[in-house]
Amino acid sequence: MLLIRQVADELSIPDEFMEYYGRYTAKLRLELLDRFPPRGKLILVTAITPTSHGEGKTVVSIGLTQALRRIGHKAVATLREPSLGPVFGLKGGATGGGRSQVLPADIINLHFNGDIHAIAAAHNLLAALIDAHLHHSNARRIDIDHLWWPRTMDMNDRALRHVVVGLGGKLNGVPRETGFVITAASEVMALLALAKDREDLRRRLSNIAIGLDLDGNVVTAGDLRATGSMMVLLNEALMPNLVQTTEGAPAMVHAGPFANIAHGTSSVISQQMGIRLADFAVNETGFAADLGAEKYFHLVLPQGGVPPAAAVLIASARALVEQGAGVLRDGFANLDRHIANLRRFGVPVVVAINRFADDPREQLDEIAAHCRELGVLSALADVFNEGGAGGEDLARAVVEAAAEPSNPVQLYPPELSLEEKTQIVATQVYGASGVHFEGEARRKLRRYAAAGYAHLPVCMAKTQSSFTDNPKVLGAPTGWTLTVTDAHLSAGAGFVVIVAGNMMRMPGLGKDPQAFRMDVTPEGEITGLR
Repeated sequence: MLLIRQVADELSIPDEFMEYYGRYTAKLRLELLDRFPPRGKLILVTAITPTSHGEGKTVVSIGLTQALRRIGHKAVATLREPSLGPVFGLKGGATGGGRSQVLPADIINLHFNGDIHAIAAAHNLLAALIDAHLHHSNARRIDIDHLWWPRTMDMNDRALRHVVVGLGGKLNGVPRETGFVITAASEVMALLALAKDREDLRRRLSNIAIGLDLDGNVVTAGDLRATGSMMVLLNEALMPNLVQTTEGAPAMVHAGPFANIAHGTSSVISQQMGIRLADFAVNETGFAADLGAEKYFHLVLPQGGVPPAAAVLIASARALVEQGAGVLRDGFANLDRHIANLRRFGVPVVVAINRFADDPREQLDEIAAHCRELGVLSALADVFNEGGAGGEDLARAVVEAAAEPSNPVQLYPPELSLEEKTQIVATQVYGASGVHFEGEARRKLRRYAAAGYAHLPVCMAKTQSSFTDNPKVLGAPTGWTLTVTDAHLSAGAGFVVIVAGNMMRMPGLGKDPQAFRMDVTPEGEITGLR
C-alpha cells in the first residue's frame, strides 16, 4: 500500500485538509469543499436484480476507477462503509475482491475510523434522552404508545427486533415496547449521508421526529435538546475517509445506508468532494437499479447529490441465466427493464458485462449483441482478475456515454400524496399493476401527511431479490400488486420509508455465518475476513 499522503497527492489535496488516521487512512476536512470548485463528472454504478451468484458492483466500481486512471483520467471511487452485520453474517465484507479492492480491507470492514460506532452512539444517546425525559417528568407529554424512536446496533441480532424496556421498578424507567434496527437502517446514518455540511447536519438532527405528544403533535429531537450532544458525537464522522485501491487509486469510503431499507449510497459530501478533485467520481449505489439508483434520483439528487453524467448497469451471464430460470435470453427481460428505468431517469446508460472465469464466451457475446439491438453501449469487464487493465474497454465506453447530454429527472413532483408517489414507483419502476396499502400503513401515511410531511419523497423498503415484494419472483413480472405493510417517518433524513412485504430493519444471523470462519493468529493477523 501507498502511504495515504501519496494517495492524496494524486488528487492534489493540501495537507491542511487532511486528518491522518494512521499510515493508510485519513479524513478529509469539510473546508476542502470551499477551496475547490466542481469540475468532474459523477458516474452512477448500479446493477440488474441481485442473485445468489453476485453481480460484482463494488468490484466493478473499483475496477472502473482504476481503468479510468489507466486511460489518462483522474478518477476517485466513492463507496459506502461496510456494516458489521453482513461482515459477520452471510455476505461478508464489502471492499471488493481480487485485483479490484479498497485497502486496508480489514480496517475498512471492521471499526473504520469509528464512523459507524459514532452513528450508533448518537442514535442511542437520543433514545437514552427520551427515556430519561419520560422518567423525570415527561414535560413534553410524549405519548408512549406513539413513540417511534428505536435503539440501534451494528450487528445482525433478530432477538432485538421487538423488546420491552424499563422493567424492574420505577428507578429503571417507564416500561414500554420498543426495538432495535441495524445501524445501517438508522435515520442518523441516512441523514449523515445526506448532510451537505455541519449546519445541515444540525438541522436534520433537530428535525428527527421521535413520536407524538398526547395532543397528536410531532415531538422532535430538537424539542428534547438532543441536537448539540448528537453533533458532538458525529463531528468527525461527518468527514469522508480517504483510502486506496489495489492499484493505488484514491477512494472515498463514507457512510453506509443499506439500499433495501434506506437510500443506499455514499455520502453527499464525498460525492461533492469527488467531482472537485477528479475528472470522474465513480459512485456505487446499493443493490439493483430499482433500489439504489431509483433512490439516488428521488432522494439524494434533490438533497444536494451530484447529477450523474452516465449510469453503469452491471450484469453477468450467470445472473441473467438465473433470472431466466436457466435460459440466458429469458433473463434479458430483467436487464431490459433496468435499462428502461435508467433511461426514464434521463441518463445515458452503459451495460458492464462482468466476466466470471467460467463464463461461456457465447453467452457474453449474446449479451453484447442484445445491448446493440437496444442501442445501448456495453463493454466486457474482467476487473476481478485483471484490475484496471480488465476494465479499459468499459472505461472508454463510460467516457463516451458521459459526453452525451444527461438530464436527470424525478418521476413525481413533491405535491403528490405519499400514496401517489408510492404508486408511481411501484407501477413505473417495478412494473406493478397497482398498490395495496394495509390498514396500519395507510393510517400512518395519513398521520404523516396531517403533520405536514406529505411533500417528502418516499423511500421504498423492499426485497432486493426481485422487482416485486416477493424475493422468489425472478425476471420482470407484470400484473402483480405491491403490498405496503408499514411506514416510518424519517423527517431528519427528508423522506418517508414505505415498507413493502416482509421487510425488517434488523437482520438476523444465519445457521452458518461468516463469524464461524474468523480468527486472529498469535501474531495479530486477522483470518477469515472476506
